[in-house]
Amino acid sequence: MKRRIFFLAGMQATGLALAQLPSLDSLMKTVPGLPSTAGAGSGADKTDIAGIKEALALGTESAVNSLSKSNGYFGNQAVKILMPSSIQKVADVARMAGYQKQVDEFVLSMNRAAEAAVPLASKYFGDAIREMSVDDVRGILSGGDTAATEFFKRKSQDKLYAEFKPVVSTKVNEVGATRAYKDMMGQYQSVPFMKQESLDLDDYVTRKGLDGLFYMVGQEEKNIRTNPAARTTDLLKTVFGK
Repeated sequence: MKRRIFFLAGMQATGLALAQLPSLDSLMKTVPGLPSTAGAGSGADKTDIAGIKEALALGTESAVNSLSKSNGYFGNQAVKILMPSSIQKVADVARMAGYQKQVDEFVLSMNRAAEAAVPLASKYFGDAIREMSVDDVRGILSGGDTAATEFFKRKSQDKLYAEFKPVVSTKVNEVGATRAYKDMMGQYQSVPFMKQESLDLDDYVTRKGLDGLFYMVGQEEKNIRTNPAARTTDLLKTVFGK
């Protein structure tokens, strides 16, 4: 019986429907250079290709699901978006002036914007899987613990940035990040002799959001590679248990 892998099926986050990952059979037939499960190519190649695709689908599904939830970024210390170093002095001055609440609201709202944007990654991860070559698969199998994640970065990071940034720009306003930032900056600038500071807020949240996304995908990949209990299908056991 053919196994179908659904990439974030049925889940919605902030009104964005997540894309469905096609079946492994469908993916392998539509990607140039890859043997279909019914066509040419060694059995080992076809098994490895299917296993890599399944691992990538499951790993990215788990990462995006986790991060798109409320507190997906904010509640995870490994990926939480922190105060930008370029305006850390601003935050320190605001805190000392009694504006801790504004500082906290700013940090929270940056993370909320990233949580809202991250579901967009599903489409681009799916595209990257479709574009895989046999050599890509072999390189991932023989590579390090995050070889597949590095493949995703090469193939999708620029596209993801271009897609994330407009959403982040909208969300930083909706969740109050811009207001919180202006409040905090206003308190800082009201202090005499303070140097003017600035930040491209949309760029910062976008880049940090993507850093957190790729970190989580990498953690999922490491888990599948190194933890037999994480290989939840016969195909993953076959490919990664070698």
